[in-house]
Amino acid sequence: MKKSNSINIRSLSDIHRDHDLPAPQHPLISLINWPKNRTPENKFTGSVLSNFYRISFGVGLSGLSKYGQCHYDYAEGGMTFIAPNQIIGKCSYDFAEEWSLYTLLVHPDFLLSYPLAKKIKQYGFFSYNTNEALHLSEKEKTTIETILKEIEEELSNRIDDLSQDVIISQIELLLTYANRFYKRQFITRKSINSDLVQTLEDILDDYFSNKTLNTGTPTVQYLAEKMNVSPSYLSDMVRSLTGQKALSLIHQKVIEVAKEKLSTTNLSVSEVAYELGFGHPSSFTKLFKAKTNLSPLDFRKSFN
Repeated sequence: MKKSNSINIRSLSDIHRDHDLPAPQHPLISLINWPKNRTPENKFTGSVLSNFYRISFGVGLSGLSKYGQCHYDYAEGGMTFIAPNQIIGKCSYDFAEEWSLYTLLVHPDFLLSYPLAKKIKQYGFFSYNTNEALHLSEKEKTTIETILKEIEEELSNRIDDLSQDVIISQIELLLTYANRFYKRQFITRKSINSDLVQTLEDILDDYFSNKTLNTGTPTVQYLAEKMNVSPSYLSDMVRSLTGQKALSLIHQKVIEVAKEKLSTTNLSVSEVAYELGFGHPSSFTKLFKAKTNLSPLDFRKSFN
């Protein structure tokens, strides 16, 4: 009988036991090369939260999950990344005739005393929503699978006092390649991402057209929520396409609207600042001057 309540999975043994897999060979790290007579679907109808980094690499299967945009696309080979304490909903998969799936589970304690413990938190793809899974070419799939097989062999045959050093280096190599491939994905999917940038522009236009006083200036978090992506993904996307930070794009729009108000209305500088969401006119003046090399008053005078 399936469980319906939400659960918090605290150990690798729980995950292995839930899927009728052999016990993990290490209490803090496990690499599951899913056998064909086992399926990776959760047996729980509620949400699942675990204390592990979860890196999945699949070929020949597509999946649905209530995490992020609720869609993992593994059909052409893909990777997904989930950080500890992120909630995953019910998962289900459609399997091609030939499929494979690796799931690497790493407890943060396994990384303690290694630089990777801090560095891993800097990889933005651990907070990407699922419709931006990492899609891989055939060559890239081979590279990822080779590293995973090395980790699998190390865990299976060579547990000794150097095993952790070796596995940590392999995980770091895996993440370095994933980072490279994500940067490639930003380039090859530029037309799709360009549409997202246009959507961002539309959201900003709508914000300044309909905002009321005291709502503040838009933030990266606000835009990310509107676009159904994480702030880190939004920042990476904007940087790859425009060469600037997402916050800089927001400031650019603020200055654009400010110039329009200063040149076409009789609003005072303070009134313009408040309409744009600034709590203090001095903050607006400082930003305007930094972006234009003119104070708001000097800019207005240039039109008179």
